[in-house]
Amino acid sequence: MANHGGKSVFIASTLIIFGLVVVGASFPESFGSAAEAALSRVTELFGWFYLFSVFGFVVFLFGLALSKYGKVRLGPQDSRPNYSFFSWISMLLAAGFGVGLVFYGMAEPMLHYIEPPYGDVTAETEASARYAIQYSYFNWGIHQWAAFSVVGLIIAYFQFRKGQAGLVSSVLSSVTAKHPRIRPYASWLDVFAVVATVMGVATSLGLGVLQMNGGLNAVFGLPENGFWQFVILFVMFCAYMLSTWSGLDKGIKRLSNLNMLLCIGLMLYVLFTGPTVAILETITVGIGDYLQNFIGMSLRTAPYSDENWASSWTIFYWAWVIAWSPFVGSFVARVSRGRTIKEYIFGVLLVPPLLACLWIGVFGGAALNMELAGDNVGLAAATQDNITVALFEMFDLMPFSGVLSLIAIMLIFIFLVTSADSASYIVAQMTDNGSINPPLYKRVIWGVLIAAICFTLIVAGGLSGLQSASVLSALPFTFILYMMVIVLVRELRADRKSMLTQLYRRHGETPVGADAFEAEELGEEERLRRAPNVINRRINH
Repeated sequence: MANHGGKSVFIASTLIIFGLVVVGASFPESFGSAAEAALSRVTELFGWFYLFSVFGFVVFLFGLALSKYGKVRLGPQDSRPNYSFFSWISMLLAAGFGVGLVFYGMAEPMLHYIEPPYGDVTAETEASARYAIQYSYFNWGIHQWAAFSVVGLIIAYFQFRKGQAGLVSSVLSSVTAKHPRIRPYASWLDVFAVVATVMGVATSLGLGVLQMNGGLNAVFGLPENGFWQFVILFVMFCAYMLSTWSGLDKGIKRLSNLNMLLCIGLMLYVLFTGPTVAILETITVGIGDYLQNFIGMSLRTAPYSDENWASSWTIFYWAWVIAWSPFVGSFVARVSRGRTIKEYIFGVLLVPPLLACLWIGVFGGAALNMELAGDNVGLAAATQDNITVALFEMFDLMPFSGVLSLIAIMLIFIFLVTSADSASYIVAQMTDNGSINPPLYKRVIWGVLIAAICFTLIVAGGLSGLQSASVLSALPFTFILYMMVIVLVRELRADRKSMLTQLYRRHGETPVGADAFEAEELGEEERLRRAPNVINRRINH
């Protein structure tokens, strides 16, 4: 990208976002209706494409992890991770889907219990409860992290191993590196990524503010109105500006570790004070059903009926994570330097989904058991009536309900702060030529803009319209993801070919300090040295 690429990306993306926000705030109902109608049409026509693509990303990632490229490091071959495993996973959750999990961990199983997926079973029965856990695991499991993982892996590989800027345009421009006249146009990919990220984060932040207002209303009786929503957003803005000022290693890392500890503590409390055996059985049967029906759920559509459950849930989720993948993927890449491809893929694709399944199993399992075993406990009705207070209604049925509600509000607050902080960091990086440490003033500018957009849309009622518009960006970005995957495979093959060529030229000179990957290749050196034709065959393989 040209030297002034960062400035042009900043200006172009700011103008586009400003235009969308003005339209969304001025004509919230018309804009929202048009965006939702367009999204509905896209998911109807391309739902099968989203399902096929996300499943394909899962297969590709596991295949890559188990291949000969699994020991390649995201950085120099002698590099090591910058963060401990606990901090790494905590930061993944904070930037990825932590706040959504707190919001939907209990509510989604209850909604599927009331209205079972695909209508295969009778609603509000033991069978629908089991089905609810199975599909909640699926929606928050491995597939949800596939798009994040693909983008993060590719950007980390090119940024830390190839020394390129951490930008989507840099990955794709490597194909046209010999054609400098074409390369400047690639910067529009970064504009696209910035717009999708800012719109997605602003709407998520706004929905989180509304949820917190609902929680404070349920716990303390505070009214749900624009004044308190402004207060919540202002406190949140001050918090993530302070975190931004502290930097990645202090701000986001410390907040993420704190939230992980709070999550574990809250989950263990509900497990041991709730119906413990029923919760453990729910987790066990849920994981079994999830694994047993993994492929079937991955590609399930309803071509012979007018059932639209998948469009409302799974396909919407897949579109949402694809639209968010430039942001979350870039952040995942930033904190994953030094890990091998195998370690990265298994860590990102397995650990957060496992934690999600445990969370849903504990909270969803407890709620479903209370609803089935109790006498008119009202959790199903409360969830259907107002999803923002469903979790707090469940806490009212448990000991120390006020403390639990406060911890839940704190969790939501910190997750939103870390999401906004990491988003301002990544958007600043995207508008600063992919700099690994973008200047503080750019991070502050984007933090202010995200908060301003969020409040404007809350007041005008344009959040849902902008959310639908941001999810629409998933369709073109899916094709960009396919191109990025092709580029990665080509570069990995060229990388390995280069290493084997150097091996052939060295003839047995093992470099000092070679790590496991290079040692594995060099372990065959004596045999290869005696048979050059074998080397030639492997180089061309």
